Amino acid sequence: MKKFFRSIKKKAQLSSCPSLDPSESSSSNSKDIRDTGSSSSILTSSNAPGYRFWFRDLGKLHKAASVGDLAKVQRHLLFKKHDLNKRDKEHRTPLHLACANGYPDVVSLLVERKCKLNIRDSENRSPLIKAVQSQHEECATILLENKAEPNLVDINKNTALHYAVCGHNVSLVIKLLEHKANTEAQNKDGHTPLLLAITENNPEMVSILLRKGADVNAADKFQRTALMLAVGGEPTGIVSILLQYDVDLSCQDIYGMQLKDMLLVVVILFIMN
Repeated sequence: MKKFFRSIKKKAQLSSCPSLDPSESSSSNSKDIRDTGSSSSILTSSNAPGYRFWFRDLGKLHKAASVGDLAKVQRHLLFKKHDLNKRDKEHRTPLHLACANGYPDVVSLLVERKCKLNIRDSENRSPLIKAVQSQHEECATILLENKAEPNLVDINKNTALHYAVCGHNVSLVIKLLEHKANTEAQNKDGHTPLLLAITENNPEMVSILLRKGADVNAADKFQRTALMLAVGGEPTGIVSILLQYDVDLSCQDIYGMQLKDMLLVVVILFIMN
């Protein structure tokens, strides 16, 4: 019976928030490189990435924005206003770099000068996504208050809300939801923010998303619903939270595993222990 349950658990587990690509997150001893990481998928909370870049490859405004030198940013824009939305070779604007590295005063200045808020970098990430991905809440707040679009998706179809959930940042999640972030957005693996919150074993985040109307029966690309993932994961009380909502107990995943069977195994194991 326990072996059977372990099989269920293995099938139900989700990749959740993968760690950074080692080739992107390794540090360098060179004085010419600014390295806060980069990610090809969704982040882990302990490795909130910014950008990895060679400092010498940046233009003057990009350099100033990347290190938060407000005075230099102001001086440069005084003479070269057209550089406000200029992109580097990775399609990053000065706003991207200021958000990724956490310089709200520079972000405020660029926004005040009417820079483009929803421009995308080479990985389709907007400045808002970079601010949230890097856990710079003040920068993200400035962008949201100036009507940056919260539902843009990156190359992995992750939204800012996905990154906020995986960063375990409750206040950022609430702010994004207040600005109409989509709770049902699915990334390339079919994971909604709710499913990510479950795989991160975060009952508080699960409760917040459900109270804000997240679909309790949303399923990933393997047709695993929120309750399936919760049953197959570590015990955190999330199952009891989900059962307070209108859960469809008749669903099954692509492996043919039915939710009601999984729940029966949980009950049997509880009695045996």
